[in-house]
Amino acid sequence: MSIAAQAPAYIRAISPYVPGKPITALAREMGLAVESIVKLASNENPLGMSPKARAAVEKAIAGIERYPDQFELIAALAERLGVAQNQIVLGNGSNDVLDLAARVFLAPGRSSVFSQHAFAVYPLATMSAGGECIAVPARHYGHDLAAMRAAIRPDTRVVWIANPNNPTGNFLPYAEVKAFLQAVPADVAVVLDEAYNEYLPPAERVDTVAWIRDFPNLIITRTFSKIHGLAGLRVGYAVASSEVADLLNRVRQPFNVNNLAIAAACAALDDHLFIAESYELNRRGMEQIVAGLKRLGLEHIPSHGNFVTFAVSDGAAANQKLLRQGVIVRPIGGYGLPNHLRVTIGRETENLRFLEALEISL
Repeated sequence: MSIAAQAPAYIRAISPYVPGKPITALAREMGLAVESIVKLASNENPLGMSPKARAAVEKAIAGIERYPDQFELIAALAERLGVAQNQIVLGNGSNDVLDLAARVFLAPGRSSVFSQHAFAVYPLATMSAGGECIAVPARHYGHDLAAMRAAIRPDTRVVWIANPNNPTGNFLPYAEVKAFLQAVPADVAVVLDEAYNEYLPPAERVDTVAWIRDFPNLIITRTFSKIHGLAGLRVGYAVASSEVADLLNRVRQPFNVNNLAIAAACAALDDHLFIAESYELNRRGMEQIVAGLKRLGLEHIPSHGNFVTFAVSDGAAANQKLLRQGVIVRPIGGYGLPNHLRVTIGRETENLRFLEALEISL
């Protein structure tokens, strides 16, 4: 028997996460110049990182030989969110804290509930902990909270909710989310993934962190990878009750967020001008992409993130045609949407390049 066969069956059953194709990979495969390629596949900020964050990284390099001290970022987040410092858990991206939640609450003989077409990390994190996945059919491509509540079993210990949802962009009104929390058993952890929270119009935002006082089973996760432009530095966080945060910290790697990421995140948190510019660029770009899709006669799912998912006759074929033109988007057949593609909102010129290539690809 091989050494690989000694791994638990639930580990061997996992299909690895497939990220968006890197620019350099497409350049090698197609013989294209790197500078000619437009990548709109991974929901990255087209403005790059915050200028203040960049300056902070350059300064932090001087102390790179020291192990990280998370205190400053935890203190800044706690003050911003109005919680105690012992309620903040940092992660190597928000994916990390999602995995921590699974490791704390899931195990063989336990299950988690999530929506069809939801973020791929939810089943990955569940399976890596030995848990059973309960995927609930989507409603209009988004979460059906009533069906998700009905799917909770006595062995269910985690419910995953992405709001807005990736890759579909659906948004659940917060009143519905709060009603769901009121209906969920208190011994079931509800992970509310708010990676795209900053792209919501200000009028639609709610202080969900304040709900933790009434729902100690609520875990909120956020990231610096999206509007803050720090995807490559990998820094995210969870906000939870102090009791739950303590458990997450017990399984967290001690130095899971590096010095440069901590410095950048502290600076990015207060770069309000950059956040406003990123939000506005996304708003205008969303209008441009949606108008272009309508002109081409393509249906799209209304999005509250920094991306749009749209329907084509054959997702795989259209994606290959786009790649040959040096345009990278995200095929999402793995999410149960083989005839859809997801495109990240880019700069005006990048959006135009995508729409022109898409028209040729249809």
